[in-house]
Amino acid sequence: MLVLFAFFQLPFGAAADETWLFAVQLAATVQTNPPQITLTWPQDPYGAISYTVYRKSRDEQDWGTGTVLSGSQTYFTDDNVAVGNTYEYQVEKHTVAGYSGYGYIYCGIEAPAIEDRGKLVLMVADNMTTPLSNELSRLENDLIGDGWQVIRHDVSTNDSPDVVRNLIAADYFMENNVQAVFLFGHIPILHSGNVNYDDHEFRPMPADAFYGDVDGDWSGSPDFIPSDIELMVGRVDLFDMPGNGSANPWPNETELLRNYLNKDHAWRFGQSQVQQRALMCDRRGVDSGWAPAASGYRNFDPLLGHESVDFADWADHAPASQRWASILERESYVWGYACGAGSPTGVSFAGTSGMYSEAWSTDIVDGNAKVVFVMLFGSWFGNWDGTDNFMRSFLATPTLGLTACLSGEPHWNFHHMAMGEPIGFSTRLTMNNSTTYRSETNDFTRGNFIALMGDPTLRMYPVVPPSNLSATIQGGVLLSWQASPDNVIGYYIYRADSITGPFTRLNDLPVIATQYLDSSFRSGKNVYMVRAVKLQQTASGTFFNPSQGIFVQIDLPKPPIYLSANLNETGVALSWNSQPGEVYHIEATDSLTDENWSDVSGAITADSEISNWTDSNPSHVPHFYRVAMP
Repeated sequence: MLVLFAFFQLPFGAAADETWLFAVQLAATVQTNPPQITLTWPQDPYGAISYTVYRKSRDEQDWGTGTVLSGSQTYFTDDNVAVGNTYEYQVEKHTVAGYSGYGYIYCGIEAPAIEDRGKLVLMVADNMTTPLSNELSRLENDLIGDGWQVIRHDVSTNDSPDVVRNLIAADYFMENNVQAVFLFGHIPILHSGNVNYDDHEFRPMPADAFYGDVDGDWSGSPDFIPSDIELMVGRVDLFDMPGNGSANPWPNETELLRNYLNKDHAWRFGQSQVQQRALMCDRRGVDSGWAPAASGYRNFDPLLGHESVDFADWADHAPASQRWASILERESYVWGYACGAGSPTGVSFAGTSGMYSEAWSTDIVDGNAKVVFVMLFGSWFGNWDGTDNFMRSFLATPTLGLTACLSGEPHWNFHHMAMGEPIGFSTRLTMNNSTTYRSETNDFTRGNFIALMGDPTLRMYPVVPPSNLSATIQGGVLLSWQASPDNVIGYYIYRADSITGPFTRLNDLPVIATQYLDSSFRSGKNVYMVRAVKLQQTASGTFFNPSQGIFVQIDLPKPPIYLSANLNETGVALSWNSQPGEVYHIEATDSLTDENWSDVSGAITADSEISNWTDSNPSHVPHFYRVAMP
């Protein structure tokens, strides 16, 4: 018994870098012939009794019956898969010592590109509409170029949260396929509940889940999300970020937001050079089995691979150069995780000096912390609307910081991003999670304070798009562009009547050349979009990954209409050249000198290049006819 007791206690007193024991760190390799997905994970050093593997589709909630493996096995091969499909797996670990671990991965073999992402409601604080008009216009184009249709509202920072939410809900119920809401600027904040997630004090929490829940009842100021969240939601709010204590004054709110939009654009277009690695700073460790940093470990592997993580030194007297914030000053990372004793503006043992070495918001911004997506856990971080808040400081960095979230209570699940889903998908999934995604301890699932600081539409693997798109008339509309420098398999070509879309893809297979002739063009406005397509390989499989779109518009004159008429036994048969989809009217008069022509046909929508209509009851002869367009 004494031996068993000591062995049981070992993980709970293990070093902080062994928090990974409470995760199953999954990665996958895939093959096409025959189709096969193989999951792999590190062996538990203290002895696993068994691993159980479950599989479901992305949107199912029930994992069903699992496959039990021995505790010595570190892989699972699934042959019941198909090219072009995706599969989600859970691996549950049970150990001799009594603790459990969970891992999640979303896999695919040449999964199809996601081209239509639905509609996004863009809520912009109206004090930013004029100074950031150019950047906001560029953002809308970038969203459209990534497959979104944008519905925009400019709202006052003095509006009530209910006013803002009502606008979002109205769009959701009136439009089809509304999937996300992006809060930009100091959009009004709802405070809800009386929550004590960090053992300090009960207090109302800022609750952006309110804006993603279009039909839930929040009138009772709930501690937990009252109904499932319908919309992905993210906020970029850099109000009240003066940089108190900084050696250099921080830019004002407008300039911080301008810089964020510039970073956002650069990331989307593959202009940000970042190493595909993660940096871990785990001061809390196993923490009696709570293990908040398991959030980092179980997400890093499916996104980046087993050998993807670097470790900051959190020891009391560690060299300043090896602290988390110091490393981020020197090197870039696509993901980061830090947890420790938190304060509204910092986290202990992650800074650059001193025994507790607290990393302050000023260290993050002044040191230009070079990390794109950040998970954090510490006291007070959930109150993200305070002055110089630590989570929001990552969005204020000069070059890379794009998102931050409080992960560890509850855990977030980002593994779908490995197959091209945006970070807002993970946000909505985490907000709605109760028991689908598990951990040894996962308190405060559906907590009202779960929130994403950052653009919810961002994806993890940007592809450099083509450039210099032009359109000329040469027996059709000839599109030409400069090739993407990425290792792409070709290009998708789209057309719409307006830059706002929706766009329709014109080619079934990717175009390998850097030209495309559209012989099916219509007169009037033609807006074309071209996206490069890459077969993206990740630690979770492969998927077709489209780049941002680039646009060109060409306005083509409407061809002259030639109308012919023949009198037959049924009446006057009229025929004219038409364009499919255009709407025409036949008008008639008794005299060419009469200025009043009558609509005798009603609306006629052309379905071919020749349209016909017969006046079966002409009032008298002679009769004059003409074709009109609205």
